[in-house]
Amino acid sequence: MSQTHLHTDIRSNGLIGRLPDPWRSYALLARLDRPVGTWLLLLPGVFGIFLAPQGPPLERRLFYTALFAIGSLLMRSAGCVINDIWDRKIDAQVSRTAGRPLASGALNLTQGLALLAVLLLGGLAVLLALPPVCWMLAPLALILVAFYPAAKRLTWWPQLVMGFTFGFGAPMGYAASQNTLDLPGLLLYGGVIIWQLGFDTIYGFQDMEDDARIGVKSTSRLMLNHARLFIGSCYALALCLFALSALQAGLHPLFWLPFLLACLLLGRQTVQLSPYDAPLCLHFFRQNVAIGFVLAAAFILGASPTFWH
Repeated sequence: MSQTHLHTDIRSNGLIGRLPDPWRSYALLARLDRPVGTWLLLLPGVFGIFLAPQGPPLERRLFYTALFAIGSLLMRSAGCVINDIWDRKIDAQVSRTAGRPLASGALNLTQGLALLAVLLLGGLAVLLALPPVCWMLAPLALILVAFYPAAKRLTWWPQLVMGFTFGFGAPMGYAASQNTLDLPGLLLYGGVIIWQLGFDTIYGFQDMEDDARIGVKSTSRLMLNHARLFIGSCYALALCLFALSALQAGLHPLFWLPFLLACLLLGRQTVQLSPYDAPLCLHFFRQNVAIGFVLAAAFILGASPTFWH
C-alpha cells in the first residue's frame, strides 16, 4: 500500500476528541480540529488591511483584523461544510477523507445544513460590522465558496478556484481599510491567488492515487510530472505580485526584510518538494501558515509609518 493511503489529516484527539457526540462530529465538520485553513483565510485579509496606503490609524486596522479573525473562522468552517456536503460520496472513497462526519455517516445532511445556517448567520453579523464597501464584495465571495466544490468535477484547475476563494480576504481587507479596491489591492489579490494555487497543489499531491481511481480532476494530477517547476513558478509569480503591490502602495522599506525571508522559505519548499511523499506535502502545506505570518509582518512593517496620522 502506498504512503498516500497510510496518511490522513483528520485529527480527533485533544479537546475535540473529548467532546461528546454529536458535538465532536460538528466540530470535525467545521474543521475546528485543524485551524490551518482559518489562518490561510485570515492572513490575506491582514495583508490587505495593512497594504492600504490611505488606510485608517492602527487601532482601526486592529479592529478590522479582529473582525476578520472571527469572520475567517466562521466562513472557513462554512466553506468546509459546503465542500463536505458536495463531496460526501467522493470523500467516502478517499482514504484521507473517509472519516469526515458526512462521509462516514456520523452526521446526516440535515445536521450539516443546520450547522451551515448557523455559521452563515454569524458571518453576516461580522460583515455588517465592516464598512459598506465590503457588503458589495460579499456576494462574490459567497458565489466562489458555493462553486469551489464543483470545480474538481468541471476543470483540472480546482486549486486555482480555491485560490480565488480562500484569497478573497485580501481584497476584502484592502477595501475595508482603503474604502475602495484599486490597483495595489488587485495586485495583492492576484499574488494571493497564485500563492494559494501553489500550496494547495502541494496539498492535493496527497490524494493523487485516490483522485485518479475515482476520476476526480486536480491541478496536482495535471502537474505531477512538472511538480517543482510548477510550484516554483507559482511562488515566484506570487512574490512578484506581492512586491508590485507594495511598490504601488508606497510601503516603507521595512517591508523588504521579512519579504525576503518569505522568498527564501518558499524557495526551500520548491527545492525540497517530493510529490509522492504525502506527510512532507502536508508539512509544506501547513508551513505556509508560518510563511503567511512572515508576509503579514512585511505588510505591517511596510505600513507602520502611516499608523499615526
